[in-house]
Amino acid sequence: MADPTKTATLTFGEKTLELPIHSPTIGPDAVDISKLYAQGDVFTYDPGFTSTAACRSTITFIDGDKGELLHRGYPIDQLAAKSHYLEVCYLLLYGELPTGAQLEDFERRITQHTMLHEQMQHFFRGFRRDAHPMAIMVGVVGAMSAFYHDSTDISDPWQREVASIRLIAKMPTIAAWAFKYHVGQPFVYPRNDLDYASNFMRMCFSVPAEEYEVNPILSRAMDRIFTLHADHEQNASTSTVRLASSSGANPFACIAAGIACLWGPAHGGANQACLEMLKEIGTPDRIPEYIARAKDKNDPFRLMGFGHRVYKNFDPRATVMKESADEVLDLLGVENNPILQVAKELEAAALADPYFAEKKLFPNVDFYSGIILEAMGFPTSMFTPIFAVSRTVGWISQWKEMLIDPEQRIGRPRQLYMGAEMRDYVDVENR
Repeated sequence: MADPTKTATLTFGEKTLELPIHSPTIGPDAVDISKLYAQGDVFTYDPGFTSTAACRSTITFIDGDKGELLHRGYPIDQLAAKSHYLEVCYLLLYGELPTGAQLEDFERRITQHTMLHEQMQHFFRGFRRDAHPMAIMVGVVGAMSAFYHDSTDISDPWQREVASIRLIAKMPTIAAWAFKYHVGQPFVYPRNDLDYASNFMRMCFSVPAEEYEVNPILSRAMDRIFTLHADHEQNASTSTVRLASSSGANPFACIAAGIACLWGPAHGGANQACLEMLKEIGTPDRIPEYIARAKDKNDPFRLMGFGHRVYKNFDPRATVMKESADEVLDLLGVENNPILQVAKELEAAALADPYFAEKKLFPNVDFYSGIILEAMGFPTSMFTPIFAVSRTVGWISQWKEMLIDPEQRIGRPRQLYMGAEMRDYVDVENR
């Protein structure tokens, strides 16, 4: 509720309005402009909604200046170091860390829903053999509403719960099958005796010709990638999910919309852009040249994977991700991979350069996650699908929160119209 002791006075022309102010648990106050048009006959103009709070939320908080990311109040570095992905999923979905019994029950429910309806294989095989995995995921996730009719009624709390479990459980299978289809290998079914991350890796890299053993270091690194990307407040894809759900769309359509938004290179493709930059650099001896270009304001080149649009200090996820990157590279080596050689030396060179320290351009989570996925053997086309697997729980948590928020209504942004004024139609022979 608004703080009755706080108001903002807006004066324009001969009108003066007193606008309520809402105070959050943490972060800046928010001026309530919900009745601005009704009372003042004006809109606000905020491209990108970067100064607009569109909802109340209790899920995630980011302070970019301090480099803080909290899930339900818990710092992300603590969660990534001490917890694991499904426990963080429970926290995001239900608001508190689970007891041992609650976590065991939750993990069991997720594990028992990892298989896809067998007929869904036809959707994968309907795509061209060279289809991008994200294109497949958008189509298949949207099509889930055609198979799971018992979890599309958003007014039913039980159906919302079933849809949530199904999406979190089946998303790794969908992503892994998209990968298998992309590389021309047979689909691998999930196994109930494996944890979430290990199951995903086995579905991606196992083949019928031989047994596949998941290395625990790689599995832990994958689990951390999932954990560190689970939710990130009101970003573009999360806002897309909320906007889609505001119309009453079914949960599978809403999550498919989120995947489509995530596909954009300015959002989910950051770690892919980082790897493409490393490929462009090519060899370690060219690093000084590219660092010099990054410092040149007249050169369009930018170091991808350094700094962050939100975090003005450091990315709190990067420290934990660096630890996993070091473990993975120690395990797999970089001797035969020039991209990873460039990555290691670029990281060292940038961290030692005062220019990057002054500009606070530290390696971010995308830099390290890209290195890890490259070392594991994933093509860059799979980086964003893996991001989608991670972010599914965040989208669902935000979706569920919105549906029970009495203040929410269908999204309908306004515009500053700059087109032609009203004019009469002219018959074609007179134009």
